[in-house]
Amino acid sequence: MTRYFSQEHEWIEIEGDLGTVGITDYAQGQLGDITFVDLPEAGAAFGKGDSVAVVDSVKAASDVYTPVSGAIAEANGALADEPELVNTQAETGGWLFRITLSDASELGALMDEAAYKQYVESL
Repeated sequence: MTRYFSQEHEWIEIEGDLGTVGITDYAQGQLGDITFVDLPEAGAAFGKGDSVAVVDSVKAASDVYTPVSGAIAEANGALADEPELVNTQAETGGWLFRITLSDASELGALMDEAAYKQYVESL
């Protein structure tokens, strides 16, 4: 599986034409403890950069943007009862949704892990 990162601090892990999306540890740290997550419905279609979900934290509510175009395949149902999973597992079990990619070429505009690390260090 290949993982990419956006400048808006979302990550996407690709397996075939399916991408699993979440927020990065950096984003979670900036937001503070996540207390609620509003996730998209399966089947909904979005374009690259569209607001897809909202995470509420003790500091603020923040939109989550899809790093690629496609249709939502699944939302992480575990977050309905345990949104705090994002606090402790932002880049693993705290994933937000899975999306079926409609244009894999959009991945070329995203950063790999080394580039993202350098980007965060520049902030």
